[in-house]
Amino acid sequence: MVTNAQLYIAVGIPLVFNATLIGVLIAYINAKFAAVDEKFKVIDERFKAIDEKFNGINARLDHLQEMWRTELRRVEEILDLRLKHLEPR
Repeated sequence: MVTNAQLYIAVGIPLVFNATLIGVLIAYINAKFAAVDEKFKVIDERFKAIDEKFNGINARLDHLQEMWRTELRRVEEILDLRLKHLEPR
């Protein structure tokens, strides 16, 4: 016959061992997820830097577009004046 102490030891030790192994496994998985999350944060920061550069380029292109429109309006006005000058002839 098995005594109560032997039964508790026979059942308790595997339960404690399994619980410890599951705890270590969960800690390991959490550490891996944290490492992957850090890598994604670095990648996200790089994408933000790239977005900022593209926003700067877009701002420069918008400025150039406005400058060209202004210059073309000025050239148009000059051509209109010259054509008006030539029309009476």
